[in-house]
Amino acid sequence: MKAFTTLKDIATHQETVKESVFIAYASRAESQTDAFEFLRAVMARHQDASHLCWAYRIGGQYRFSDGGEPGGTAGQPILRAIEGQDLDHVVVGVIRYFGGTKLGAGGLMRAYGGTAAEALRTAERQVESPRVAVRVETGFEHISALYRALDACAAENRAEDYNDKGVKITASLPANEVERFRVLLRDGTRGQFELTVANSKKINSSDA
Repeated sequence: MKAFTTLKDIATHQETVKESVFIAYASRAESQTDAFEFLRAVMARHQDASHLCWAYRIGGQYRFSDGGEPGGTAGQPILRAIEGQDLDHVVVGVIRYFGGTKLGAGGLMRAYGGTAAEALRTAERQVESPRVAVRVETGFEHISALYRALDACAAENRAEDYNDKGVKITASLPANEVERFRVLLRDGTRGQFELTVANSKKINSSDA
């Protein structure tokens, strides 16, 4: 699992091309459902618009629509704008108010792709890593070291369970922090721990 760059907030950009107004709206989307909800909200704000063309990229999935424009002139240029800036978990919708002058295929591609690209270029971004579930067990004497390691590695969704041997904690960590978490546990507990990472093997003192 790799880190990815996405948008921190909704971004917009407006351009006028030969009396036609193009308004791009870009947002983060965690799923196809999120993307379509965002696009419905955009359309609700512009019910009198001539077209709504869109694209999204979420992990290995992507879709696009020309929204009634000639095939290949809107959705694909919007998708290329997303991919060209190496963004992920992103949806972009571009509204068009027709101004009376036809732009031709090339003009439409430049207008839709350019408006989308400028909205994305000016958007505030953030880099995120996918999260993985971990379970760690250690003795009571190492609880403080375990807590410090969890805090240092931005653990979330913690759940604790105590028994006569010590503590067992489940949590989620950024995937790119798992190795550092293991090293912190090794050093803080002198190797006296068991760590299980989702979809991976158990790591214990002999592995550390």
